[in-house]
Formats: sequence, structure tokens, C-alpha cells
Amino acid sequence: MHSLSKTYNMTGWRVGMACGKMEVIKGLRQVKTNVDSGVFDAVQRAAIAALTGPQDSVRKAAEVYQERRNLLVGGLRDLGFPVALPQATFYVWMPVENGLDFAGRLLTEAGIVVTPGVGFGQFGEHYVRFAITRSKERIAEALERMRGLDL
Repeated sequence: MHSLSKTYNMTGWRVGMACGKMEVIKGLRQVKTNVDSGVFDAVQRAAIAALTGPQDSVRKAAEVYQERRNLLVGGLRDLGFPVALPQATFYVWMPVENGLDFAGRLLTEAGIVVTPGVGFGQFGEHYVRFAITRSKERIAEALERMRGLDL
């Protein structure tokens, strides 16, 4: 399954695709048909244009996200956090003792919003998730705010 949300900045448009074994796709189609009535025609046409048109914007967006990712991961590592370099997402997962507590501290003490990993299931409890959807300047500002904390 793949959506156009991130690649083509069509978040919230709920348009994507699925590939796989015919019987699985048939089952997905049956469920989807009973859940909603399909995607608005203009959104489908925009998706076609995105997929068949020039892809320069996709490459440029990937470069922007890579710069942001490198800035955030480098800054978190400088702060002493053992952060892995993500390869295909605009989220950075950081291991912490208690994700919920850590996220609360960042919010109240530094005005930084991160997502506690526990919201994604039991294996996320010891993580927080940063999004690299903000500008490099805002990411640098967040890192500077974190430097001032006893983490």
C-alpha cells in the first residue's frame, strides 16, 4: 500500500494505491466499497497529474527532508541521544526511558511537541517521535531549547 500523502504533499486527501495478490486486492476492494463511496473526482485527477507529471518536486522535497533529518539527528546525537538515522520517513524515533514522561517534559519545559511512542503500541513505550515537517530554523531552535534542559 502507498499513499500520495507525503510524496506529493496530498496529506488528508486520502488517495493511494495497493498492489498484491489478486485475492487480497479483491478483499480490500470489497471492504473499501462498503466503507466509503470513493475519492472525489477532482482529487483523483490531481493524483493522476501528480503521478504522471514531472517528478522534480518529489526529488526537491526529498532533499529538503534529508537536510532536516540530518540536522535533527546530528543535534540529538550532540545532546547524547543514540538516535538512528532514518532512511525512508520524515519521522525520527528517539529512545528514552519513558516516552510519555519525556514528551511531557519537552512540552512543559521547552515548548516542544513530540509524540510519545506508546500511542503506536506497546513497543513504542520507550520512544518519542519527532517530525521533520518544520523548517531547519525551527528544528535548530528546538535543539537549542533542548540544550538548556537537564535531559
